[in-house]
Amino acid sequence: MSNTIPELEGLRVTVDGVKFMPQLQASEDRPFPFVYFITIHNDSAETVTIKGRKWVVTDAGAETLVVEGDGVVGKFPRIEPGGNFSYNSYHTIGSDSVAEGAYIGVTAEGKPVLVRIPRFEMKAPVTGA
Repeated sequence: MSNTIPELEGLRVTVDGVKFMPQLQASEDRPFPFVYFITIHNDSAETVTIKGRKWVVTDAGAETLVVEGDGVVGKFPRIEPGGNFSYNSYHTIGSDSVAEGAYIGVTAEGKPVLVRIPRFEMKAPVTGA
């Protein structure tokens, strides 16, 4: 199989919001949780089922965390032409970070397609006085 999965024209992702949520659980090394709200829009003529995702989170020190997995928030959304799928999830960071990535889908005919997740920023809050 080719390493290059084509993007499907009309399939697009919007980042609808990014919020610092200090009440969420986080580790000592990455103490700042951010919730992000995403919508996958299908403006193509194809029905697409999202099968997986890949996130790349890069912090202020150029450390990169790659997160890959099946589906989206435990689901494999089937998005009809003209439809969309919205969800929210979160990342925890230790310093100012940017996130971007892609979803991998498959059309009703079984053709793999890719849609990119636009880059967004998560700014760690200033702590101390």
